[in-house]
Amino acid sequence: MADYSVPSSQTAYPWRATARTVLQVVLALATLIPIVVITGGIPAGGAVAVILAACAGITRVMALPAVNELLARFAPWLLAEPPA
Repeated sequence: MADYSVPSSQTAYPWRATARTVLQVVLALATLIPIVVITGGIPAGGAVAVILAACAGITRVMALPAVNELLARFAPWLLAEPPA
């Protein structure tokens, strides 16, 4: 059962959650560049689907412990909580 007396990292450090989300969206949007260049006329529905899929994938990967360790070494400002 969750301990609701301790605030979540998103509540305690909202700017970190925002920075992580912005990074994820930028990376997801970057995946559209080849599609836009090659097709030149991608329908909006396809673009939204690609963005959502990429965001979901990037969010899942960033939740992995190995990625968190890499962030701790190379981008500590992107950690969910500041280093101890």
